[in-house]
Amino acid sequence: MLAEGAIDRTPVSGWTHNFYRYPARFSPKFAAVAIELFSEPGDLVLDPYMGGGTAIVEGVAAGRRMVGNDLNTLGTFIAKVKVTSLTLADAKAVRSWASWQVPQLSYSIPAEDVAAFIDQVKTKNLGLAKARFIKKAVAAALATIADLPSRRAQDFARCAVLRVGQWALDGRESHTTLSDFRDRLGTTTREMLTALAGLVKQKKESGGRALILHGDAAELGNAKIFSEDKKRAALVVTSPPYPGVHVLYHRWQVDGRRETPAPYWIAGCNDGQGGAFYNFGDRRESSANKYFSKSLATLKAIRAVTAEGGYMIQMVAFNRPSEHLPRYLDNMEAAGFAEVSVGAGMRIWRQVPGRKWHARQKGKTNSSKEVVLIHRAV
Repeated sequence: MLAEGAIDRTPVSGWTHNFYRYPARFSPKFAAVAIELFSEPGDLVLDPYMGGGTAIVEGVAAGRRMVGNDLNTLGTFIAKVKVTSLTLADAKAVRSWASWQVPQLSYSIPAEDVAAFIDQVKTKNLGLAKARFIKKAVAAALATIADLPSRRAQDFARCAVLRVGQWALDGRESHTTLSDFRDRLGTTTREMLTALAGLVKQKKESGGRALILHGDAAELGNAKIFSEDKKRAALVVTSPPYPGVHVLYHRWQVDGRRETPAPYWIAGCNDGQGGAFYNFGDRRESSANKYFSKSLATLKAIRAVTAEGGYMIQMVAFNRPSEHLPRYLDNMEAAGFAEVSVGAGMRIWRQVPGRKWHARQKGKTNSSKEVVLIHRAV
């Protein structure tokens, strides 16, 4: 079952998974199978590098007590929106916003009316030809969100704008029209409301819940649930940063792959970090020593909050597998985990699905293959 989930290549769908296309997200089916096989309803399950919260959503649906953590404020914003219930009044207000205010978004809105909603630093490169009109449309949308009745409703609408802004700008080779942006935003918001209602209903039936943390995984032991409540995870299911593989967790690429921190502008999050921060090291460092040093610190912290005998299931890729995989396994052992063989004893490998066009041009590189690692806390 785990191998089947790992190699699943169907498009990501279900629950609230399509609220945002977070970089390097893994298959919901893989997360669901890992949670089903290696934990029980009511267990505490941890994802210390949760990204956009794929495992968190699946765990909540399956009745687990999920703890998700990430370095990236964007990831924590998205994960919270995916699992946070809206009141009936909130949902009604968001639906009304999508039906009445979104269709009225216009380029002709006076610049002074949206100036307060444009962050000049976080909108870098959105003045370029294929992006500047959508920049104003996004600013106009953000201005209307302020009228929604609660922070939950506002964050939900921001996430809808974020999702459609990504569709309109990130990696786009042609200009997106205002009409297409408005139509997509209205439709996407209504679809997201329906998806969240389904997850909330499932969550009530299963008893699942989620705690979302923002911080360095090396500091997990300081979180109240682990330090004061003394709880320990029965299962860790995750996908860590990949050694030697550069992923844009914090930027979109617009108008000829120019980088912009626009997602933080739309989500209302702080960033201020370079790519090496989110990737545990610079891809130009051939030795990857910084990566493995940082990785070991986080793995030790993860082991400290994992119950004796608890499992850690992860999916990871390597720029230089023959060199990096043994070093990663050494880190796991040093942190207090022992590798477990399943089935025929062979590790599960898969090709990374959904790669961007410029990555696909490079063909099947080492970093385009991921492996599933199964360990147990000893």
